[in-house]
Amino acid sequence: MERVKTIALNVAVAAIISLLLLWGATLYRQHVQYEKGEQGMRAGNYPAAVAGYESAIHMYTPGSPLVESSAQKLWGLGQAMEGGGDVKGALIAYRTLRSSFYAIAWIYSPGTEWIAKCDAKIAALVPKQQGP
Repeated sequence: MERVKTIALNVAVAAIISLLLLWGATLYRQHVQYEKGEQGMRAGNYPAAVAGYESAIHMYTPGSPLVESSAQKLWGLGQAMEGGGDVKGALIAYRTLRSSFYAIAWIYSPGTEWIAKCDAKIAALVPKQQGP
């Protein structure tokens, strides 16, 4: 019986360590992707900024402020493009934001308020879109 307890304890410790390492690696990659979004913004490369922020959201880690910050940056990009008359670019930003939160939904679905906001913006912009 003592041997079973030892094995169970070892398995539990290994599982906890594995989860912590996975969480840490994901958090690190999230920071890297967020910084790529920031670099894209600084360079005026909006496709790179959108891709970086999108990837940062995909690297969802509970409690990380970068998810919310990335969402705000994508929303801001969409608003800026919309304000500048770039309906296609705005739709890309809003759709990217929405799909990022759909992609990370599992047991818990974060970002439902962002999805609702994006749905409203997309519904308003699609009729204004010219061409495919």
